Amino acid sequence: MGKILPLEELLKVLKPFRGKKKIVFTNGCFDILHAGHVHYLNECKKLGDILIVGINSDGSIKRLKGKNRPILELPLRAFVLSNLCAVDYVVPFEEDTPLKLIEAIKPDVLVKGGDWEIDQIVGKDIVQSYGGKVLTIPFKYQISTSQIIERILERYCPIKGQD
Repeated sequence: MGKILPLEELLKVLKPFRGKKKIVFTNGCFDILHAGHVHYLNECKKLGDILIVGINSDGSIKRLKGKNRPILELPLRAFVLSNLCAVDYVVPFEEDTPLKLIEAIKPDVLVKGGDWEIDQIVGKDIVQSYGGKVLTIPFKYQISTSQIIERILERYCPIKGQD
């Protein structure tokens, strides 16, 4: 069994750890993995014993980010994430938010990046209802996949007539 699991399989794997290990959950697109992602995931891992990363499906990303995204397809993004030391499990989801995953996994800690206000975090009420924590992690690196795409386009696809 690998680290990339559908929800049903993940729940089976987690069952023996309930109440014995602290389960941390975060989610995102992780389209082009960069230093900001790696720092963030390492910090998430420090908050518990098992780090689960929910990863948006290709269709979900298209709905959220536009028709030209994702750059990398789900199998590639999930493979890269699953090979980071900090990440214990990767679980793909089709919906636009990870609410269904959070309801099923019931993490002890729900984490998002520092650009999220706690009140805006999907699943906050669920996690807090059973005594779980909802946290944000400040950015160490001011970089995003969208910024990387912009840089590539500016450098390698300049508008004709501009030098």
